[in-house]
Amino acid sequence: MMVNEEDKYWLALYEVPKIGGSRALKLLQKTSLTKLFTSSAQYLQSLGLDTAQQQAILNPNWQVIDRNLNWLAEQENRYLIPITASHYPLTLKNIPAPPLLLYLEGNVELISQPQIAMVGTRAPSYYGKRYAHCFAAELAQLGFVITSGLAIGIDSECHRSALAVKGETIAVLGSGLASVYPKRHLKLAQHIRELGALVSEFSPFTQARPEHFPRRNRIVSGLSLGVVVVEAALNSGSLISARYALEQGREVFALPGVIDNPAAAGCHYLIQQGAKLITQTSDITDELTYINVRTNFKQTDLFNSEPETVSLPNQIILDNVGYEVTTADLIAERSQQSVSQVLTSLIELELDNWINAVPGGYVRSQRRG
Repeated sequence: MMVNEEDKYWLALYEVPKIGGSRALKLLQKTSLTKLFTSSAQYLQSLGLDTAQQQAILNPNWQVIDRNLNWLAEQENRYLIPITASHYPLTLKNIPAPPLLLYLEGNVELISQPQIAMVGTRAPSYYGKRYAHCFAAELAQLGFVITSGLAIGIDSECHRSALAVKGETIAVLGSGLASVYPKRHLKLAQHIRELGALVSEFSPFTQARPEHFPRRNRIVSGLSLGVVVVEAALNSGSLISARYALEQGREVFALPGVIDNPAAAGCHYLIQQGAKLITQTSDITDELTYINVRTNFKQTDLFNSEPETVSLPNQIILDNVGYEVTTADLIAERSQQSVSQVLTSLIELELDNWINAVPGGYVRSQRRG
């Protein structure tokens, strides 16, 4: 990739606290990226930026930024895609809390192509593997890009199946692209680099962390027309992807399984909640025939003055976060929600700047938006 002057400012903006994609777009309606990083603290304050944000803008860690720029420049098929770039997918730009920027290795054209997300358990049964292969191969042969998370289990089965039929696939990582996780998928990741694309919102050398994976999941669903859940338990992260898909206005499809198989219980729950039961590829394609990417995901006004809302499950959690430090256990007790549900909602609320993580727990954001 050819690195330009503006790229370093995008990387610096990424490190500024509480500025995600939506807020960056609003901020850049008032100023330019270059002016933002070459102005005084007084000017930054006039833009509504708090002290921590001002300091991050006035004193970027150029050593870290240069390391990331050098990584981008090492190979031609590495790309930095900020939210204002032409290659940034419109489907992703209009989700709640879109990524400020994306790193991509491979075929950059794929990221704007029609995609189907396929997700599921890390410990699939023979049945799950079989149908992951069948659906991924058939959808890839029909021209859909198969998008998943490179995880052990259903994710990797779907990536491999798409590649086996010379289809196209995108892997969205919960780590940086120079720190592929899991390590056992280094060879698969290299194959995807060559024939598809690797994508991440995290800086290249960022290691995988548990809190990164819900963030990855929202990108997997946000890039796609619909999410296919092949096999998933009730506590599976795949259900997080399905919930993101619903919040983002995407279709959710679920493969039924044997009723006494715990790994199928999540799919059955999704079907009970309204996901479409699938038994063949046409169950997916028939549902998507009316969707036109250009018209269904029209550019919306990201700068309107209407108050932003929170989804109902997250609103329940938000209502129980105080302006004093509140622990996750206390939030779970107050909201009568499971700790796993609370933690997932807290990550989403933090991403969208409703709350802040602080030592000992969480507090309401003093500066929403």
